[in-house]
Amino acid sequence: MKKLYSVLLVITGLSLSAQIGIKTDAPKATLDVNGDTNFRGKLAVMNVSDNNKLFEGSNDQVLVSQGEGLPPLWKTLRIPEYEANKFYLIFNNSFSDKTGVTFSSTEESTNGSSRSTSFTKNVAYSTLNRFKKIAALSQPITIYSAQSKTYFQFETVVQAAFPVNGDPDISIDYACGIFVDDKLVNLRQRNIKASSASSTFITHNQIGIADNLTKGQHTVSVACSRLKSYNTNVNLGIGINVATNIDSFITQSSLKVDVYEVPQVFNTILN
Repeated sequence: MKKLYSVLLVITGLSLSAQIGIKTDAPKATLDVNGDTNFRGKLAVMNVSDNNKLFEGSNDQVLVSQGEGLPPLWKTLRIPEYEANKFYLIFNNSFSDKTGVTFSSTEESTNGSSRSTSFTKNVAYSTLNRFKKIAALSQPITIYSAQSKTYFQFETVVQAAFPVNGDPDISIDYACGIFVDDKLVNLRQRNIKASSASSTFITHNQIGIADNLTKGQHTVSVACSRLKSYNTNVNLGIGINVATNIDSFITQSSLKVDVYEVPQVFNTILN
């Protein structure tokens, strides 16, 4: 009888206390445990969206805070939660190449004389004359949604083994294209010109975009061509040096690919 009375006194004391501390004389919450906690049974939290029922969660779920004053929620974190009609970065990667491509004076493209008709969006790589791919920049990407935007950023160094510029001017026209599944999505034409120093080199930057690529795997690639030479027959290097005043580290090429998608079909997220 005395034991029962003592237990009742302890329970009454606990119920009257605003806060309970275990291994602490100054609890900072309703229950403040200063030490390790080991659960041998269930851990349940109140689900306010289901009539305040206690919910123990499902296999592999974790507790996620809802902020001050709100109970945590059990969440499945297999995928992130997405908002409808908003783009999200799904794929992001960068690739590099130190091999590049070179062109002699006899490797000019016949497209140089028909640029307005040859260089059109979605033209096949196979129809472009003497375009060479930069090997390590051909890479696979995967699209998961029918609504997407894919951004490409290509950077390289172009060099010609020019002598010091004289009279008349010495220069070379060239072009580089970004392709998806061997279809042209972006092209930039430029001219490299001899200067007061021999073996001129310039930085080439190029940004392209492709909208709503079909779902599935695609191959991204970069290819360049020598279009026309003016008063010169020297070698042209794109992504590779053709003279010793720079090296392959300086001339290396890079391609950055970002895929933004509006998610469509994903596993259900359980609360």
